[in-house]
Amino acid sequence: SSFLAQNRSMIFASSMRFTSFPFVAHPDSTKSAGKRHKNGKTKSVPGHYAPCGSERQQKNEASLFLFSEKSGMIKEKRHLPIHAKKVITMNAPIKMLVINPGSTSTKVSYFEDEKNIYTESIFHDAPELLKYPTTNDQMSMRKQVLLTFLQSHGMTPADMDVFIGRGGCAYSQAAGVMEIDGRLVQDTAADKGGSDHPAKLGVMLAYELGCEYRKPMYTVNPTNVDELWDYARLTGIAGLYRRAQTHVLNQKGIAAIHAKKLGKRYEDLNLIVCHVDGGITVTAHKAGRMVDSTEGAGGDGPFTPTRLGSIPVMEVLQYLDEGHTTAQMRSMLSRSGGFVSHFGTSDAAKVHALVDAGDKKAVTVWNAMIYQLCKSIGGMAAVLEGKVDGILLTGGLMRYDDILKGVEQRCGWIAPITVYPGECEQEAMADAVLEVLRGQRQANRYTGVPVFQGFEWDK
Repeated sequence: SSFLAQNRSMIFASSMRFTSFPFVAHPDSTKSAGKRHKNGKTKSVPGHYAPCGSERQQKNEASLFLFSEKSGMIKEKRHLPIHAKKVITMNAPIKMLVINPGSTSTKVSYFEDEKNIYTESIFHDAPELLKYPTTNDQMSMRKQVLLTFLQSHGMTPADMDVFIGRGGCAYSQAAGVMEIDGRLVQDTAADKGGSDHPAKLGVMLAYELGCEYRKPMYTVNPTNVDELWDYARLTGIAGLYRRAQTHVLNQKGIAAIHAKKLGKRYEDLNLIVCHVDGGITVTAHKAGRMVDSTEGAGGDGPFTPTRLGSIPVMEVLQYLDEGHTTAQMRSMLSRSGGFVSHFGTSDAAKVHALVDAGDKKAVTVWNAMIYQLCKSIGGMAAVLEGKVDGILLTGGLMRYDDILKGVEQRCGWIAPITVYPGECEQEAMADAVLEVLRGQRQANRYTGVPVFQGFEWDK
């Protein structure tokens, strides 16, 4: 079902200008960039991603035709990439491939307008993913998942009208729909935002397919949308600040659904929204803005099936002094921490089976994860000064009732608790992009500049 009100009386397409940038090694990178052959083509190097497209900036002005059976053909001149040129008819649905790589899965959907025709979620256990030295190295594997999905339903990427990818890891940006261009992909691949999360591959895959098949591509509410207020940024080290890094797409989508259920606007509520899955983030939503949050992929908040969670710095330093490397620590931030470190798997079903069997270690680890989740919820309640309209629990792990029971036991006094199992990320992306294509909202452009650039006393 669709999560946003739709208007089918007229179909529009948004205007956009496309720029392609060559991939360039970043000064802080310890690896070499893609090497260029004499013929001008780029050779990929493991650990790096070279965006497609020519080095010369492309500014192709194309005509966009909007067709209505009642009004006839209407011609409008728009600034569009040549690959986005399309005839959209009232009777032909817009075909969208929605790409959502996560820390333990790849979720892919095929939409025709608002209708979710096919969706599959392919689980990737940690030992499989850890075969790849970096997240970028997973590109070919994740792309094959998409191609297999389409092939199984008798389709190819050429059948799609638009590619939509979940995103993150570039410089922080405002909430909303964003056009995917070469600059965004370059900064995403280079982790310019400071984190490394598989969500980045959604942008990179959508861009690769969009270039290859000459179709438009978008991302929606990437993981690094920044709406933090200043108190949430400060640390005890001058010039070192906390980053905005959370499950923005699902949290804002679920919050909007909950508000509609109450007959209110998202902007009228104070909510604590918890995404509980392979990664866990807990966020304070105040009047439609995410003013504070745990930085799940940055070693903050509860540990999870793949993440190490909050650990005192002294213990981390001691761990490193014992001979472990910073590379190992970085991997445990989002790939090999949590359940992977304790049990050698990120499969929550396997761990919970041990819990059901009464395994003492599994029971202790599982309940400690719930305990830490509750601590984070309590912290966000303080952020909102106790004025909390609801605690929302969402994500794949909410299929386990003991998580809800644990939160009710420790946090039920704060506010009413509502569970939304799973997530609405696929529908949220499809609905938002449809609004752009129909002219009902404007798509953002990637600025290449972070939302927060320090305080005035830093300059």
